[in-house]
Amino acid sequence: MRGVPIPEVTGSFGEIPEVIFPETPGPMGLRVHLFEEGTGAVVQAGDEVVVNYHGQIWRGPVFDSSYYREEPARFPIGVGMVIEGWDQALVGQQVGSRVLIAVPPAKGYGAAGNPRAGIKGDDVLLFIVDIVDVKKTAFSAQV
Repeated sequence: MRGVPIPEVTGSFGEIPEVIFPETPGPMGLRVHLFEEGTGAVVQAGDEVVVNYHGQIWRGPVFDSSYYREEPARFPIGVGMVIEGWDQALVGQQVGSRVLIAVPPAKGYGAAGNPRAGIKGDDVLLFIVDIVDVKKTAFSAQV
């Protein structure tokens, strides 16, 4: 992640990650780091992805984690159904990958933040995402 040290992340694919942040502020732009490269299907825009994820404010609290719910999340990717940082970071990755995504406010929840989740408009977000599966949808071929 150019210019900003990446956080240390414990655990492997499928395990609840623990994050140790560097003393630096979060990056100003979208940053993606591949911790483990999968060997499965490549995620394409319009696909439905099945992921486990851990979302944390940079140097702050965890605001959401599918690991705590013990059930992966699923949603269309690359079509504007999730934050822009996810759409840009996950398309092109492979099933079986563990990906770190640092999302600046402009590619996350914007200046309004997400008060319900405790996210302010200037928070940089960090996600550790394990891509569990991908399903083709009617949108896959159209995007």
